[in-house]
Amino acid sequence: MTGNAIAEDADAVAPDMIARGAYLVRAGGCIACHTAPGGETLAGGRAMETPFGTFHTPNITPDAATGIGAWSDADFLRALQEGVSPTGEHYYPVFPYTSYTKARAEDLLAIKAYLFSLPPVAAPAKPHEIGFPFSIRALQAGWKLLFFRPGEFRPRASMPDAINRGAYLVQALGHCGECHTPRNPAGGALIGLSLAGTRDGPDGEMVPNITPDTETGIGNWSVDEIAELLSSGMKPDFDNIQGSMAEVVDDGTGHLTDEDRTAIAAYLLSQAPVRHGPALTD
Repeated sequence: MTGNAIAEDADAVAPDMIARGAYLVRAGGCIACHTAPGGETLAGGRAMETPFGTFHTPNITPDAATGIGAWSDADFLRALQEGVSPTGEHYYPVFPYTSYTKARAEDLLAIKAYLFSLPPVAAPAKPHEIGFPFSIRALQAGWKLLFFRPGEFRPRASMPDAINRGAYLVQALGHCGECHTPRNPAGGALIGLSLAGTRDGPDGEMVPNITPDTETGIGNWSVDEIAELLSSGMKPDFDNIQGSMAEVVDDGTGHLTDEDRTAIAAYLLSQAPVRHGPALTD
């Protein structure tokens, strides 16, 4: 494809593609996850506590030895769309390829173009700290058969453009469901509880219900109030969000356009309400 040919040659990448990639990196939440406290931006090493053990995020700067500098476009797309490394290993689903699979190839290649425009940082990967049998990479192939549904996001012709844009940002790039959807004991998303919140989120955090349920979700919030939270981190009661969501705003949604934040809010409020979990005030 033409995009591949352009992105493969770093010297030939158009500046507007790199700029678009920079924006999409913010939309994709890459910085918060791939930057360790006090570490180099995007050089990995952040510890992520999960019920299955502690995972350390990898270096995604263009360092050829310890980052992704040796990756081709095909490698990059396969990793994000299929959850498979350049060496053929299956990634653990703590890496949200289950959402990124919905992203358009041209958006993913723009992200790659931006990442490859950055200075390389030598930062070897830290080993994961996960117990048997979850540490067996080969088991991830079976997990995929049960819980992974690859395929690009398809807009719904019956929905307004803004709703479709919000859906794309929430479902694909923003991968909101990865944190806001409760999981079964095997780590698969629970059907029927998408975005309904969980007490067992990353690093043990309580992650709120962001469906428009009026008792346990955001059903009493307006589009403007949701968009404001995504911009400044301020809730309607004038309290600030804390924890990992504060990082999502600081490193991600706070850098999006007003139009995109409004689209996300409109999409969330267009969904069926699900009564689940603690109220947002808990």
